[in-house]
Amino acid sequence: MNFNELCRMAARIQLLPVLESGEETLIGGQAVMEGVMMRAPHSYSIAVRKPDGTVVTETKPLAKVSEKYPLFKYPLLRGLGTLGQAMSLGIKSLQFSANVAMEEEQAKQGKREPGKKEKPAFSNALMGIQLAVSLAFFIFAYKFVPLWLTTQIGGTFEQVKGQVAFNVTDGIIRILIFLGFLFLMSRWKDIRRVFEYHGAEHRVVFNFESGKPVTVDNAQQFVTWHPRCGTSFLITVMIISMAIYTVLPFEGFAAKFASRILLLPVIAGVSYEVIRFAAKRRGSLLSLLTSPGLWLQRITTQPPSNDQTEIAIIALDGAMSLEKSQGGQAVIA
Repeated sequence: MNFNELCRMAARIQLLPVLESGEETLIGGQAVMEGVMMRAPHSYSIAVRKPDGTVVTETKPLAKVSEKYPLFKYPLLRGLGTLGQAMSLGIKSLQFSANVAMEEEQAKQGKREPGKKEKPAFSNALMGIQLAVSLAFFIFAYKFVPLWLTTQIGGTFEQVKGQVAFNVTDGIIRILIFLGFLFLMSRWKDIRRVFEYHGAEHRVVFNFESGKPVTVDNAQQFVTWHPRCGTSFLITVMIISMAIYTVLPFEGFAAKFASRILLLPVIAGVSYEVIRFAAKRRGSLLSLLTSPGLWLQRITTQPPSNDQTEIAIIALDGAMSLEKSQGGQAVIA
């Protein structure tokens, strides 16, 4: 495994919150490398297309967090439990798709005998390291840098020293960094392919929710942006964080920086509730908070090909088949 492959994986891990939907009572999913993961309330299925056109799948049961731990049935806490499970499943799905791709590449190079069972290229330990690096980058890019830049600007311009002005400036810088990162990622050919599968996942979910038969032709008629997308969630987090930081009484760089890290679970929980409410009541005032995320999905989702949409349908069929065999039923709430 070379440095470029590690960088590609790091970029995809950093984009995980953008690519996934975090709702345990609805059909949702996530784009992975040359494939899609779809999940129902008690099962999930990953479908990945290999270069030779064949499709590799993995379908397994998945217990709901709120059923395993009743504490996560309550508002705010349910968001933390669901998002935590979504991230864990997202990493597992990405690891599965990456190992499928690496097996094919190594077989072409003669480094792996076709069909021979060997250790995965992206082991759990390596994925753990990648995740730790990704988390460190997130804190540095979206917490430290905006706060440091705003502090420097406040030292020059008196207008930025006020509580409201300071945190609005901090929030705007954070959003601009996020937009810049997404723009740069969208120029990367590999990531654009992931965004196309992201669009396929959304179209198939829309198709399923419509009640129409889930087919490639039907799915391709829907838009690629969805209110439960992780892109909408992250933008909502950034908007809500500006309001919460404004009422915090902390002074000094260290105290403000620490509060931004410690309050991440609270902000994530509140944002989850807003997204959940907006998905159910799309004409409400709170649903306006998700509008920027829907606009931004013009970048993070791209129109998929029929082959890519077919992969999303295969993943959905796998999840739903297992769901039905377990006696479960997807709920469109």
